[in-house]
Amino acid sequence: MSEHTYKSIELTGSSKKGIEEAVHNALARASKTVRNMRWIEVASIRGHVEKEKIAHWQVTMKIGFTLED
Repeated sequence: MSEHTYKSIELTGSSKKGIEEAVHNALARASKTVRNMRWIEVASIRGHVEKEKIAHWQVTMKIGFTLED
């Protein structure tokens, strides 16, 4: 089994629809410039409130990716 070295970055995704879509949005955007993504770790979940309702969700996460040779 080969050993891996990972680098991680922190991103915050948002969505009006829900938490899962906020994660998906962050991953979709990161995939435009980050290669070899392997894992996520959710650090926090927030909801932005407007007029006593959640206007959109925010999910802050670490994304780990393997370094290229």
